[in-house]
Amino acid sequence: MKYVDEFREPEKAAALTKEITKLGQQLEKPIKIMEVCGGHTHSIFKYGIEDILPHNLELIHGPGCPVCVMPKGRLDDAIAISQHDNVILATFGDTMRVPGSHTSLLQAKARGADIRMVYSPLDSLQIARDNPDKEIVFFALGFETTAPSTALTILQAAAENITNFSMFSNHVLVIPALEALLDNPDLQLDGFIGPGHVSMVIGTEPYEFISHKYHKPIVVSGFEPLDILQSIWMLLQQLVESRCEVENQYNRLVEPAGNLVALQAINQVFTVRENFDWRGLGDIPKSGLKIRPEYAQFDAELKFTIPNLKVSDHKACQCGEILKGTLKPWQCKVFGTACTPETPIGTCMVSSEGACAAYYKYGRLATMSKKAAKIALTP
Repeated sequence: MKYVDEFREPEKAAALTKEITKLGQQLEKPIKIMEVCGGHTHSIFKYGIEDILPHNLELIHGPGCPVCVMPKGRLDDAIAISQHDNVILATFGDTMRVPGSHTSLLQAKARGADIRMVYSPLDSLQIARDNPDKEIVFFALGFETTAPSTALTILQAAAENITNFSMFSNHVLVIPALEALLDNPDLQLDGFIGPGHVSMVIGTEPYEFISHKYHKPIVVSGFEPLDILQSIWMLLQQLVESRCEVENQYNRLVEPAGNLVALQAINQVFTVRENFDWRGLGDIPKSGLKIRPEYAQFDAELKFTIPNLKVSDHKACQCGEILKGTLKPWQCKVFGTACTPETPIGTCMVSSEGACAAYYKYGRLATMSKKAAKIALTP
């Protein structure tokens, strides 16, 4: 398939792996690289990339999974909104089975709430047009990747004066999360594989603080196997040469300044929250987006009474530590036993970008044994 097969050629993968191994030997010491995006985590496991890396190179799974970082209290708020009379709640499919304090959206739907899965916020706007006697609420979440479509939908609703439509905004920002990780003394990282989809919107310039302030290299990467291998090679080259720069492997889609149209829509509709609670990371200042007062009529948090409570995670679930990169999924006591994709306890096992789901889907037992051996070999 054109424009896909080119990024999966075995000969090029073998050549890159050989060069990565040479660079790893030059570095000698253990190297920890975090892939920020959950999409990268799934590609790494799907194509067996981790298994062919040098034994002194460890990939750490980051918090770039929007469903995974959703705190339980905010999910409870969405469920509470769906319980209001005359409300249709619309959301993306991978939020449906995320466990809240007492139930999930899927279970609430089974009990009679009108909750519908959509592919786009524009789909929820169409539901509002088709049901003028109902209040339609879109459960909006995600990083800067999905925020533009939410913003443009609100602008369209305003242009059409659709009054029975609102958004429950849970959009988060990647840069404050990275800064929180870099300030964590328990997590020692040597570099980052930067998120490709987010960077298509924000560009590469916002990452400059990582190299300037924290003296770490970062390479924004695509999602195909050759993309990821080349990004690892570029990071190791920086480390060998004692450089700390922002590099763009994904330059076929990512521009330094990002997508100006998308950024303009975000800035027009949203403003930054003072704080936002992240699962596993806690409150992070200036890390969430809320709807501006000019569009208050589309803000579900103002339209409905919601609990707005902070709720702690299940005691057995260690999603928080996995999101911070301090634990691997297979180190969680309930991974693959009490917690599976069919019976998830935590968000990392539910989301299509969750690290636990990746480990489970692509051979958890083999991965666990190989990782245990790899750690034992690392000085």
